[in-house]
Amino acid sequence: MGDDTSTPTIDQSRELPFPEHIVRPPSRGRILRQYELVDRIRAYDPDVDEDAINRAYVFAMQRHGSQLRASGDPYFAHPIEVAGILTELRLDSASIITGLLHDTIEDTTATSSEIEHLFGHEVAQLVDGVTKLSQLELNSNRTKQAENLQKFILALSKDVRVLLVKLADRLHNMRTLNYIKKREKRERIARETADIYAPLARRMGIQRFSGELEELAFEHLHPQAAKTIHEQLTNLRVQRADAVATVTQKISAALEASGIEAMVVGREKRAYSIWKKLERKSISFSEVTDLYGFRVVVDRVSDCYAALGVIHEAWSCVPNRFKDFISVPKPNGYRSIHTGIVGPNATSVDIQIRTHDMNRIAEDGVAAHWRYKNSSYGYHPLEENGSDPLAPLRSLVEILEHGGDPEEFLENAKLEMFQDQVFAFTPKGDLIVLPYGATPLDFAYAVHTRIGDTTVGARINGEERPLRTALTNGDVVEILRSDRRRPVADWESVAVTGKARSAIRRLVRESEREEFTTLGKRLAGHALRRVGVNPDEVNLEDALQRLKYESLDELYAAIGRGRLTGAVLAEAAVPGFVHKSVLGEPRLMIDDDHAGDFVRGSDLRPGVGLHFMACCSPLPGDRIVGVHMPDRGVEVHTIDCEHLAEHETNEDQWIDLAWSDEAKRNGLALGRLILSCENSKGVFAQVGKIISECDGNITNVRAQNRREDFIDLLVDVEVADSKHLNIIAASLRALPVVIDVKRLRG
Repeated sequence: MGDDTSTPTIDQSRELPFPEHIVRPPSRGRILRQYELVDRIRAYDPDVDEDAINRAYVFAMQRHGSQLRASGDPYFAHPIEVAGILTELRLDSASIITGLLHDTIEDTTATSSEIEHLFGHEVAQLVDGVTKLSQLELNSNRTKQAENLQKFILALSKDVRVLLVKLADRLHNMRTLNYIKKREKRERIARETADIYAPLARRMGIQRFSGELEELAFEHLHPQAAKTIHEQLTNLRVQRADAVATVTQKISAALEASGIEAMVVGREKRAYSIWKKLERKSISFSEVTDLYGFRVVVDRVSDCYAALGVIHEAWSCVPNRFKDFISVPKPNGYRSIHTGIVGPNATSVDIQIRTHDMNRIAEDGVAAHWRYKNSSYGYHPLEENGSDPLAPLRSLVEILEHGGDPEEFLENAKLEMFQDQVFAFTPKGDLIVLPYGATPLDFAYAVHTRIGDTTVGARINGEERPLRTALTNGDVVEILRSDRRRPVADWESVAVTGKARSAIRRLVRESEREEFTTLGKRLAGHALRRVGVNPDEVNLEDALQRLKYESLDELYAAIGRGRLTGAVLAEAAVPGFVHKSVLGEPRLMIDDDHAGDFVRGSDLRPGVGLHFMACCSPLPGDRIVGVHMPDRGVEVHTIDCEHLAEHETNEDQWIDLAWSDEAKRNGLALGRLILSCENSKGVFAQVGKIISECDGNITNVRAQNRREDFIDLLVDVEVADSKHLNIIAASLRALPVVIDVKRLRG
């Protein structure tokens, strides 16, 4: 069962010729009729079992009866809309019937045996799978969410149609999320959508789902930023309509003159994608150059390359913007040519070139494999290029098989789902696809877990390089190995992929439980001493009972592994000491006095003092390095700190450091921003509102360089980590009164 919501707030489709624009449908639209649903299916499957579809439609209406949704619509409108969404993917009848029946077992008197009797074993199994996943959502705190994702992945590995029905269910619920009155519930559902459902859809190549899910989640999680960007897009849409039409016409004319039949359409960048770019590149809205792109769709693969030649001959190619995903497809089966040109009127233009088949796979991903082949409609897993549409799902199953706690799996699965690709090669020429920023250690684990476990070094393009080196497209990587497995805990900070991190953690778990227990005991002692309690004088039996651990060793091991923070232990042992920060959860300020709890490194000597340097103001999430200074301890800098240049000749003093789980989960740090703003009435209030809505806490604000038209604001904000600060900065950049936002070092 999805959350009880109602009708769509916005149609997120951007695949429209300009200057058409978004149309918001009415809040309570007409329900899809039986014959309309059957007609939709018959359009791609003439042999559809109409009787079964009709019976399922009537069964859902009768069983849901007088139930209502939050919008006031009859509840049966929801499963009918879910079935309608599934027809857009051209799925088989069993999937459509499952969409109609997916809430009947949980919300009505219907039973699994009754579903099986009326609609067959296949449908009953699919409905049962979706029902079990829906029941998992009823309690979605972080730990429960992590457990849910584990079960979700296992269910999907058995039949991917469970995912497709669940995504359609979530999509309709997100379209109607505005009818839920409680803001906390809306935000919880939107966060889960952004963290799990949208990345899963993107991982499986279902762009039509992932893009809309991201956009809808964005509107509920960052409403002010979404509103501001939508307003600016609306203004630009009117201003640039003629320019877009001109570019479309000129590209079409150039292709037609060369005898290439092509469909050319303009595409507007989604508000969520713009916001992510503002966050990632620290730029203002006016500096986003790829607000509009163009798609060229042709009949054959040879036409793709011919069209590319025509376009590059007519206009100058923008360096570093060319990518050939036809020759080397993405893991989810996506194929297309991407290029950038300096188009008419000297404007930068992004262009995608693909065939009609590639276009459908780009939109529908794994769902595109349900089609007619050899006069029969069904699922055909392998395309002509030999790609496996379920390969991305199998990588998540492999992470799951490494074991570990649910939250660890959630973290590694997110890493696996979110990132872009780099293409590297083994010395034998085998292609290994990795996320952007991946290292030789990620490469080793991608080849085989056993190779990763025994890695000691790497050669990149014939030259020995550190394991921290980020790989680039075309690198040839040779892994250097030892005869034994080497559980190096600090390697987790070297790895980028979820697969590598989960494997490293498994190896560490197998070899170092005693070390975790010792570490946990020390962290527990630190946490208790911070609240003025002698650890030797505290009876932890009550804390064991409150935290539901069987023994002290199990509790200490949980702290050492990062499953339990010292702050939570201290709260259980001495209730009431932790204050609630504006972030809504207990956090401890990161400072020099307790730096040992927040920073770890394999070369750190016990008792050596650590000092966070003001020259770069490190935050959790920043890559950090230590410099050992005689008589002063270890200075902690960000990896890009300008002051590190002073120590270039003394690299033997450098120490690899990483943030501890205590810092990642429980730290509260001070981030500094400098804003260039219009000197207008209410600017302070607008800035403060955005920071508050992003769960930041302003501790200090100072105006400087005040001029008649402009003013600079220095703002100190309590944040959880660097990503939190980046989110705040990106949201501020979306304000019309804000010209620029930069992170201030020192």
